[in-house]
Amino acid sequence: MISIAIFNNKGGVGKTTLTYHTAYALAELGHKTLLLDLDPQSNLTLYGISPEDLHLIWSEEDPFIDDYQAARDNLSEANFEKLLKSHRSCHFLLKPTEDGTGELEKLAVPISLHKNLDLVPGRLSLHMYEDKIASRWSEAFLGDPLGIRTITKIRSLCKQYAEQRGYEIVMIDTSPSLGILNKIIISTADGFVIPCMPDMFSLYGIRNIGRSIEKWKREFDTMYSLLSDFKRENFPENFVRFLGFTIFNAKKYSGQTWDLATAHYNYASQIPKTITDFIPKQILDFLGHEQLSNPIGGTAVMHSHSTMPTMAQKYRQPIWMVPSTTLEPDDRRTILGNRARFEETRGGYYQFANDLLDRISKMS
Repeated sequence: MISIAIFNNKGGVGKTTLTYHTAYALAELGHKTLLLDLDPQSNLTLYGISPEDLHLIWSEEDPFIDDYQAARDNLSEANFEKLLKSHRSCHFLLKPTEDGTGELEKLAVPISLHKNLDLVPGRLSLHMYEDKIASRWSEAFLGDPLGIRTITKIRSLCKQYAEQRGYEIVMIDTSPSLGILNKIIISTADGFVIPCMPDMFSLYGIRNIGRSIEKWKREFDTMYSLLSDFKRENFPENFVRFLGFTIFNAKKYSGQTWDLATAHYNYASQIPKTITDFIPKQILDFLGHEQLSNPIGGTAVMHSHSTMPTMAQKYRQPIWMVPSTTLEPDDRRTILGNRARFEETRGGYYQFANDLLDRISKMS
């Protein structure tokens, strides 16, 4: 199992669009993939289910989020089994650890989006788990079992789902925050990807990420040096690796490097140097110069978005499948008139996914 976090310290960079479509491409290419929505805004989840269905999931869980043990005691064993056979949010799965009440013996059934592709939905209340991480962070350095379990639980969930359902890849959507929740998500993942806009904000976002990861690595290295081998087992063998970047929704202009308009190229061309200047070398030195200097998949996905992701989320299908679904009358002319543009995105995401797989293979 390989866990991959998609992260940038800036919103609006296509993070959720990239996560969903890459996972869908990986699934179509035959790789069993799980999506984990750990952005409290839950936009990735809305690619898979309607807001009404998500509301039902959250409503059923509300008593457990308020007080897990009390809610558990109020349910018979049969009714609790039934609850786990339906879809549950990431926060529900983390809640026993948050409350320190033990662990779930069985994992809830993820939402099936496609052959080889499932989703564990997000929940707006994830800040509660983040607060608990912060309060137990220092205890983990002392080897406290609950502190360690709180920090490693997200990785443990990825491993449990992989063991029980055979996932090869778990892709994790994150918020733009550099807070402690993303600190443990990224630091205990196997790899991460930075989606960028071709602008000044992404350059500074990469700087912030690099400085934060350098600090996080020092803290985790210190923690590992204090823990016994047994208590170290739930952490990854290696600190997270940087797999590369991509550029989102860039304006196309043929003839220039990456086929970018000059204004976008002026910023985009600075991304590779910003990465090598600020991302710690220990987490990217497995990549060659060519891969560090170019976006994942080259230009495969950077020009292909415009307003198409809005339609993809509305119809809960990847962009390339939208024209083949049942369309509302108001959308038919626009979508079917651009069918070729929608459908050609499949090839771009396949190219992106294959390059990502190649980079993953180099991590080991």
